[in-house]
Order: sequence, then structure tokens, then C-alpha cells
Amino acid sequence: MATAIFYGTNTGNCKEIAKTISTQLGKIETFNFDKTKVEKINEYDKIILGASTWGNGDLNDDWESVWDDFIKVDFSNKTVAIFGLGDQESYGDEFADAVGIVYEHLKDSGAKIIGFTSADGYYHDSSRAQIDDKFVGLILDEDNQSELTEQRVKTWLESIKSEIL
Repeated sequence: MATAIFYGTNTGNCKEIAKTISTQLGKIETFNFDKTKVEKINEYDKIILGASTWGNGDLNDDWESVWDDFIKVDFSNKTVAIFGLGDQESYGDEFADAVGIVYEHLKDSGAKIIGFTSADGYYHDSSRAQIDDKFVGLILDEDNQSELTEQRVKTWLESIKSEIL
């Protein structure tokens, strides 16, 4: 079963994380939604999705441009992991909400979602990407905790590797 990473980015941070994940998993394919049609997801059984939060808890421009097509994809036979970026200091009330938006759709579409992570060590008020004490994927804060990114990615990949490759 083939695995690929699909992401959207405004500033390039999500692209850099996607490249890091791809390299650590053995150079799996990556696709930026600004150049790739969403239907490409149908070619893969295992998907890693990257979404950075923009503004006050919104999907970024790339995700906004493909959202209507994204919600039509059948995820019922797919294993999906999600990573995302947010700024917990400046946007503590909607930290990494884009990941939560993507997760809510995937959950309703029947995807097998893997890769939940602990919310320990983050300092925010609320997040659509958090259920109780867990995030629904890997959450990174390149603005305030970039020194933790490398270890967070490594730990997350160790937890999902057997199910995503």
C-alpha cells in the first residue's frame, strides 16, 4: 500500500515539515495542494496530511482553495495521520485549529486516523485539534517552540511508522 504526504502552506513551514517527514520515512512522495489536485489522494491507501492554521483559526489559502474537492474524497478505506502548525502565543484561543477542521471531516468520513499526541508541553487556551489531553495529530509551533520540532517529529513518526508505511 502506497503512502504519500499532502499539505498546504502559506509561509513554507508546512512544506519544510513535510519534507522532513518524507526524508525520515524513506523519501515518500509529497504533494502541495497549490500544485496538486485533491483527487491524487485516491491513488494512495495511507495518507499524511499537513495543515497550518492561518489567521484566527482558519485553513490556509492552499487548503481553502481545495476544501470543496477535499470533502468529496472517500477516506473510508484509508489510514490517515495529520500534522499541523500553529502559534500558541499569538493565537492561543485557536491554536492549530486547521488540524481540528481537517480531523473533524476525516472522522465523519470514516478514515482510520492515527497519530494522536500528548498536549503536554504546549501553552494555549483552546484548540479544535485537541480532545481532552490529546491532539488529533502532531502539532508544532515553529514560532515559539521550534527547538522542540525535531524531537516531536521523530517521536510521532516512531508511533505511526508501522501503520503508515
